[in-house]
Amino acid sequence: MTLEAIRAAMRRAAHVARRIIGVPDYDRYVTHVLAAHPGREPMSRDEFEQVRLHDKYSRPGQRCC
Repeated sequence: MTLEAIRAAMRRAAHVARRIIGVPDYDRYVTHVLAAHPGREPMSRDEFEQVRLHDKYSRPGQRCC
C-alpha cells in the first residue's frame, strides 16, 4: 500500500468516525453547496452548526442515549 493510499484510507476513516459521533463537517458542506447549487450562498459556520444541533436533538428516538 502506498503512502497516498494510506492517507486516503485515513481520511475516509476520519470522515466515517466524525459522521458516527455527529461532528458536523462544515468544509465538506461548503464544497458541496458551491459545486451542486451554483448561485446559492452557503450558510455561515454558526448557522450550519445551529442547524446540525437542531437536527440532532429534534428527532426523539434517533439517539442511543
